[in-house]
Amino acid sequence: MKLQQQQLRRYWELLHVLVSRNLKVRYRGSFLGVYWSLLNPLIMTGLYTAIFGAAFASYYGNSILNYVLAAFTGLVVINFFSASTSQALASVVGNGALLNKIRLPVSIFPVSMIAANLFQFLIGVLPLLAIMTFINSKSIVNVLALLLPLFSLALVSTGVGFLVSALYVFFRDLPYFYELVVFILGIGTPVFYPAAIVPKQVKPFLDVNPLSPIIESIRQIALSGTLPNFNLIWGSLLSGLIMLSLGIICFHSLRPKFMDLL
Repeated sequence: MKLQQQQLRRYWELLHVLVSRNLKVRYRGSFLGVYWSLLNPLIMTGLYTAIFGAAFASYYGNSILNYVLAAFTGLVVINFFSASTSQALASVVGNGALLNKIRLPVSIFPVSMIAANLFQFLIGVLPLLAIMTFINSKSIVNVLALLLPLFSLALVSTGVGFLVSALYVFFRDLPYFYELVVFILGIGTPVFYPAAIVPKQVKPFLDVNPLSPIIESIRQIALSGTLPNFNLIWGSLLSGLIMLSLGIICFHSLRPKFMDLL
């Protein structure tokens, strides 16, 4: 028991060091720092609103503002997932030389990439989401409930991060394929368009998208003005747990073969 506690403490200390290093390198000399994470979704929200706002406003209570908020919430989820998993993909291979010199828990590298992006999200994006939620719902319960689908987002991203970082050890063309996967996932998620316009024949494919229940849950909590829908929250948590489990199983089943290829 004591040995396990020591290992866990060492893991957290190492995670803290890696996350700190990642953020310092990423934002060295930067003026806005972690707040750059807001720039892309804000610009894309403005672009989508200019092009699609008038056409899709009727699906959001005939309100352009509601469309703006719905597009923004979808974009911050997609951007977090894309950035964190793409960085996690190369984390094991990128630290191969270090792993050949020092005995380290290999899982720390994809986890550190997800954690660094999560810290950036919590500092840069979450306060704005919390303000939006409180203005619309006038309820602190809704603000606190936001943490549940965001926790699901972290679980999904960690699971996918484990999966792609393990596969990249064996398939070095994976980044090119994964760019296409992320693009398809972004298009296949109702971010800038309402789910109501998706044809019935296509909806089954959208239902297996692990990000869809997360986005729908965040929108319901932040924008509806009603109390949290725990069915949606449970759906997002289930999605997160499934993806995390698949990622961990894949990572640990392939882990014994890593050192031969790094």
